[in-house]
Amino acid sequence: MDLTDKNIQLQYQGYVNTPLLWQLNSLYGLKQFEFSESSKQIFPDSIPERMRLGNRVEKFVYHDLRHNLNIEMLLENQQIQDGKLTIGELDCVLKQDHLPIHLEIVYKFYLYDPEVGSSELEHWIGPNRNDTLLKKLNKLKHKQLPLLHNRHTKEVLNKVNLLADEINQRVYFKAQLFVPYQAHVEFDQLNEQCLKGVYIHASEIEQLSGCEFFIPTKVDWLQEARPEVDWMPFINFKELIKPILHEKRAPLCWIKFPDGKLQKFFVVWWS
Repeated sequence: MDLTDKNIQLQYQGYVNTPLLWQLNSLYGLKQFEFSESSKQIFPDSIPERMRLGNRVEKFVYHDLRHNLNIEMLLENQQIQDGKLTIGELDCVLKQDHLPIHLEIVYKFYLYDPEVGSSELEHWIGPNRNDTLLKKLNKLKHKQLPLLHNRHTKEVLNKVNLLADEINQRVYFKAQLFVPYQAHVEFDQLNEQCLKGVYIHASEIEQLSGCEFFIPTKVDWLQEARPEVDWMPFINFKELIKPILHEKRAPLCWIKFPDGKLQKFFVVWWS
């Protein structure tokens, strides 16, 4: 197995090991889709090197769905057109145990900022502060899922002999969550098992001067931190992240503490 194939397998395993952001009850009126995921954690397909993280996750999900005996795939990444204008896309329409389902797939990274909003859902924001959990939930509820009932979707559904009113709607929403360094956060509505690490402000990273570091590429954010990488000392790490932070981008990094413990963490430019 070459390095590229190995990285794809590690990305796939990271996706599989990421829990659903919430379970059982609906959240914000949205119900999660649950099915038996692959236990083998083998992804046999190749992936174009430049394929973005979100598109990789979709390929991983479709692979698992297609190999589930209780699921029949009907539509994948189906664009909805108004003439030559694309008005949206249905991620997936499938049948689970013969019941039709419209499924929207989401994989996100969120950081807990107690200064944003006043509720648990409002506190979770994207690493660069231009995205929030609440914004995504609203988009799903008021834009992406309603596309099923758009008049231009009817023709697409006719091809698979379905009517919109016959179809249940679900989301498959996975996320990695990060809390402030050395802080404790109480979970009520969200799944605490999604907690993957911490974040620290750039002005505070001297606290980590005795550690070693690794900066994965964006698509490798899916991977679990592992020991067999080229770790760098703090002085090199500090210089390497300066231009990234200057561009107001928060990198996801891996840290190896002096006791050998590994953890994912973000360094953020905002305070």
